[in-house]
Amino acid sequence: MLNESEADWFHLDVMDGRFVPNISFGMSIIKQIRKTTTKTCDVHLMVLEPEKFAEEFKDAGADILTVHYEACPHLHRNIQQIKSLGMQAGVAINPHTPVCLLKDILADIDLVCMMSVNPGFGAQKFIPHTIEKIKELRKMIDEKGFNVKIEIDGGVTLENAKSIIDAGAHVLVAGNTVFASANPKETIKKLKSL
Repeated sequence: MLNESEADWFHLDVMDGRFVPNISFGMSIIKQIRKTTTKTCDVHLMVLEPEKFAEEFKDAGADILTVHYEACPHLHRNIQQIKSLGMQAGVAINPHTPVCLLKDILADIDLVCMMSVNPGFGAQKFIPHTIEKIKELRKMIDEKGFNVKIEIDGGVTLENAKSIIDAGAHVLVAGNTVFASANPKETIKKLKSL
């Protein structure tokens, strides 16, 4: 169904039960997904010490690998590693993390995954202050002329998607909105039309 839909990417959340309280899946599932699709595999690591796994996620089929600002004491080194493996590099930030902390890494990354819920569980409500954070980040990116996509992850619905896009986001992660709907392909089509 997803392959036939208008969705551009598969957003794959990897959770370790340490950085976030939930555990999801790892390389073997991503490897299977990679075999079944030609769409971009956007792998979001909600894990501690992501540098230990970057090469394995590349081998599993990740096109984009996103690590959390809060999990990487040597973030620049993590980004260099991801890029050296031939993947696009993303940095995710939790709802409490100010976007100004990304100032010194924006030139090196392809994507900012802004968490609009607290990471670790699906079907949470969108945190309204995220709209202001998107606008602030969009301004930072535009002022420097960087080519960095803003991805919003958590609580995206058909009702709030337009305001998220208008604030400056490029990529919407809408798991529960899509998969809990009666017609997921139609829901994806509606989101894509905004």
